[in-house]
Amino acid sequence: MIRGNDPILLTPGPLTTSLRTKQAMLSDWGSWDAAFNAVTASIRRDVVEIINGGDDYTCVPLQGSGTFSVEAAIGTLVPRDGKVLVPNNGAYCSRIVRICKYLGRAVVDLAVPEDQPATGAIVDAALSADPSITHVAQVHCETGAGMLNDLSGVSRACSAHGRGLIVDAMSSFAALPIDVRATPFDALVAASGKCLEGVPGMGFVIVKKSLLENRAGNAHSLAMDLHDQYVYMEKTTQWRYTPPTHVVAALRVAIDQFLEEGGQTKRLARYSANCATLIDGMARLGFRPFLKPATQAPIIVTFHAPPDPAYDFKTFYEMTRDRGYILYPGKLTQVETFRVGCIGAIDANEMRNVVSAVEQTLEAMGIRQVAPRAAARKAA
Repeated sequence: MIRGNDPILLTPGPLTTSLRTKQAMLSDWGSWDAAFNAVTASIRRDVVEIINGGDDYTCVPLQGSGTFSVEAAIGTLVPRDGKVLVPNNGAYCSRIVRICKYLGRAVVDLAVPEDQPATGAIVDAALSADPSITHVAQVHCETGAGMLNDLSGVSRACSAHGRGLIVDAMSSFAALPIDVRATPFDALVAASGKCLEGVPGMGFVIVKKSLLENRAGNAHSLAMDLHDQYVYMEKTTQWRYTPPTHVVAALRVAIDQFLEEGGQTKRLARYSANCATLIDGMARLGFRPFLKPATQAPIIVTFHAPPDPAYDFKTFYEMTRDRGYILYPGKLTQVETFRVGCIGAIDANEMRNVVSAVEQTLEAMGIRQVAPRAAARKAA
């Protein structure tokens, strides 16, 4: 699926891109040129179609990483006297809490264990207990651990209580099924360099038009004012400020490949096969995933680090990278782990190859104890 000598990125983004996507960045574009503006417009239409948003939703792109767009969504859509509930079971949930504090929005940091999903029942209880909450900000796939949270249940709870829902779907959009007709939300945030398999540099917010049109003057920042960006784009077809032209061009080609592959269902099937192949292969080496299968999203897998005294993540990372594969450090607070991504322009064969690379690295490092000690005792 790729060409060249670049290492395979087994991370939740940036990720490995196809040759066609890379080649799309070889041309220069004028930021006010009609052809470039047509590319932007086509991307806006196509991403809304992925969630079946119809004419009720619009896509507002924004320069920068996905976090920029998360902050823009909260800052534009949540009133300054609003209050945001964040079910928090990982690093990216914690980042939303921090964003709310920076923006001066009242926030309820609802702690959920890192190995348990945020559910509709948890959110329902929190909303019942605090009627002053106006919005829920939910991370769909918390890639700190690879956790799949209960988005449909959370959406039902928000609808039942008449609360707004902002979804951070950074690592799930275009891979996991999200249909706004069945799972209502105010806004969904994603980015170019994730499951659409583009390159990083552009986020976007898919937002209910009627809501956005009533948010003039609410944003904390000119650069991150989604309402202003939307109004300007609708009027002129242009970005307000210098767009990431090469990123946009690459995303257009990446979406073309997404559609050619068969859309969300086929992409999920490939990622699921990647995930299953990885977990099975790593199990053969003695590795155990941190999460249970029921809550494991096929996006990134967190593995317990080997308890062997010879294990050191930096060395493990560097030796695996030298074999062509870039892993990700763990992001949990209680146990030592590392993470392996399943997304990008890769297939199950690459997952078998990374297992072989890990096996060779273990041998080179002299690591003999791989399974967590508790798991080893239980097996014994």
